[in-house]
Amino acid sequence: MPSSRTHRTDTDVVVIGGGPAGLAAAHHLTSAGLAVTVLEASTRPGGRLATGRVDGYHLDHTSWLPVPGTPELRRLPAPLPIRRLTGGVLLHGAERVHRVGGSPRHPSPRHQRTLASTFDQTWLRANLGHLGSLSESRLRARPELPAHAALASRPIPARITEGSLRPLLTALLGDPELIASRRLSDLTLRAFARSGLGMPSGGNDVLPRLLADALPPGTVRTGVRATSVATTAVATEEAGTFRCRAVLLATGAREAARLVPGIRVPEFHPVTVLHHAAPEQLQAGPELIVDTARRGPVTHTLAASAADPCRAPAGHTLVTSVVLGGEAAQPPDVLDKAARAQLGTLYGAPAHDWELLATHHDAEAIPALPPPYAPHRRVRLIDGMYVCGDHRATPGVAGDLSSARRAAEALLWDAGVRPADLAEEAAA
Repeated sequence: MPSSRTHRTDTDVVVIGGGPAGLAAAHHLTSAGLAVTVLEASTRPGGRLATGRVDGYHLDHTSWLPVPGTPELRRLPAPLPIRRLTGGVLLHGAERVHRVGGSPRHPSPRHQRTLASTFDQTWLRANLGHLGSLSESRLRARPELPAHAALASRPIPARITEGSLRPLLTALLGDPELIASRRLSDLTLRAFARSGLGMPSGGNDVLPRLLADALPPGTVRTGVRATSVATTAVATEEAGTFRCRAVLLATGAREAARLVPGIRVPEFHPVTVLHHAAPEQLQAGPELIVDTARRGPVTHTLAASAADPCRAPAGHTLVTSVVLGGEAAQPPDVLDKAARAQLGTLYGAPAHDWELLATHHDAEAIPALPPPYAPHRRVRLIDGMYVCGDHRATPGVAGDLSSARRAAEALLWDAGVRPADLAEEAAA
């Protein structure tokens, strides 16, 4: 570490926040030989990637559908078990269902009559395939526009724009108004076109558990909340002061700004996740259903146990649904009542007797990323103070992981320690 920080310390680095960003940063730092202490305010690590377990059901607190093959997932200390959504995405309109990104050979029984090789479906497949073949530099060279403006500027039939592309992008981005940069939307669509979607086997918390298990024993301290920070010390209410040589903030943007005033706090998109238990095995496949007809508050839904059978007891189905935008703030009983008829239509089975297992609302679930596109926001604040999280990169877990790696690399470079992965790349 820098000679200016050679005083007696308790640890080399204090990471504040035990979510995916903090745990990933700790993994990179400990792998480089530094002593790290992760402070997590809650009683468990994992942050937003929490999974409750009720009567044999695995209930995620947030919606995360990772794209298999994402580069940051390949950097994990062990492979993340992912169940692919081999059925792709079903765009469920008022009259017809279009399947994109999945295998057309195995349509769900309830959709066999509505799935057809229509012009719209052929157009979607061809254009998504073309998008998947484009390089990132080609996409970044396109003019900066909000995603909704980019859609409106293209010579696409309105029925495809409004009935397919806009609902698909809304579901993939979690951005109901599509205010995000078109560069983010293009890259998101390209990743979907190339690799489809998946879900962590067993629940979202498998990722933080995987990261935490790779850390030296005693690295993570739960139930400890930071009250103030400096480059050489972190004060807490519960455990006193931790002396260190550097600090890495890996909390949400608002908490990071509380500890270090001046850190930008973006706007956010709220999300509510509903979990229903169907008392029988639904005829549903491993596919994401997007309601393009907007029949109710649910933007998209998934028979989670069809893709990952361990998420529900045998003979039952776990239905996980996502509400975006202003409707996400409505009380759970209001959303539940409004969603049942909608879900019954989407799944082709009455939903009046489904049990509502849990609802989880997050008012600051997804950082808004309007133009200009800035996936690599500054992670080094000053020598000895660093910050990571999806508010410093692209929204979501991939942004958590990429910003954690960048912040760890910046810290290591300042400390004169060269990360092993950079050394390997330089030698190649």
